[in-house]
Amino acid sequence: MQAKMEQVQQRTNAAWIIIVASGVMAGLHIWKLAPALTVIQDELGFSLIFSGVLLGVVQVAGMAGGLAVSLLSEVISQRRTLVLGLLLLVLGSALGALSPSAPLLLATRVLEGAGVIMATVMGPGLVRLHAPIRNLNMAVGWWAAYMGMATFIGVFSTALVLQHLSWHLWWGILAFITLLPIPLILKFVGADEPAGSAALREAARRIAITARASRVWISGLIFGCYTVQWMAVVGFLPTIYEEFGLDPVAGGLASAVVGGLNAVGAILCGGLLQRGANGRTLLLAGFALMSLASFCTFAFDYPPGLLWIQMICVGFFSLAGAAIPTTMTRVVVDLAPPGGSAPASMGLTQQIFNIGNFTGPMLLASMATITGGWNATWLLTTGFALLGAMLTLLLSRKNSPFESARRSR
Repeated sequence: MQAKMEQVQQRTNAAWIIIVASGVMAGLHIWKLAPALTVIQDELGFSLIFSGVLLGVVQVAGMAGGLAVSLLSEVISQRRTLVLGLLLLVLGSALGALSPSAPLLLATRVLEGAGVIMATVMGPGLVRLHAPIRNLNMAVGWWAAYMGMATFIGVFSTALVLQHLSWHLWWGILAFITLLPIPLILKFVGADEPAGSAALREAARRIAITARASRVWISGLIFGCYTVQWMAVVGFLPTIYEEFGLDPVAGGLASAVVGGLNAVGAILCGGLLQRGANGRTLLLAGFALMSLASFCTFAFDYPPGLLWIQMICVGFFSLAGAAIPTTMTRVVVDLAPPGGSAPASMGLTQQIFNIGNFTGPMLLASMATITGGWNATWLLTTGFALLGAMLTLLLSRKNSPFESARRSR
């Protein structure tokens, strides 16, 4: 009874807001690179293909370590894992600031990726644990918006700061800023009870049960069909806009707005879920609208005077696509089978969709290199949108998780 009372006391708005802020801080380290890419490329000397690797490599830890992070959280607690992730981001960004070569910078991005996966795997579960029940769908919507908010803040601030400071110094400043949420987490986010090393075997058993659940794999693939599109397009937007003749600050602002629209879409979608909207409908609409918007963005050669049309289209691509991470974040922890682990459900899903984050920029860079431009991008996005829609229909065929999410609002 005492433990139950303590859990109720932990459900405060301050706690989930701080958790979301920590996710935004983690996301900043992903998106600080995109507007700095041409500057770093000129200084360190590497190809467009390597640029795609550098953009996506931060997801390598997520591709390999989602379940390992879940096991770690079972042993040391979710809150401590979140704090450890932020500390790894501090270390990775600080070492990145000192990197004199592309291979070393690549290595620090992998370290930052480990920090990102720790923070982002823990986020949804901690939000569900600490958000007041009446605000749960709204809080999940805000969590799903963390990447869009991080994109807006990271891309625009980096583009602006690099007009006055070196990227090395900016990496160091971001390392310091990442320390700031840690005392707030320790103060406002209640400590969850770790299983401890003695329960390691039991925790591993729960994770193994979760890893055998086909519905968790399908949810990860749905998520991945979104991330492979969004990460590829938004990651290269500053580069695309620079090729169109925009100066770095204008291109950074335009790219940041696209990312910010994703956050707006996630918050709006969270509100729709709160009011009982059907998650399957939101997913199918999200994939369809992303496909249409990407076609309108890339299939045509817009003259300079009509570039604003393309900007509106890619903004709508980001806004509409937000329905997918918001809906899937809401339902994925409910997909853990009996005897399974909710953190492992999120961890496995993260591993799968981080493959999309990693491969998206490289696929797009390769396509642009082969075709000599960005016009074929819509073929990539439309293909994955169609696959995502098919997987959504498969997931909702029997015992639909979207219906349970509506009932629990």
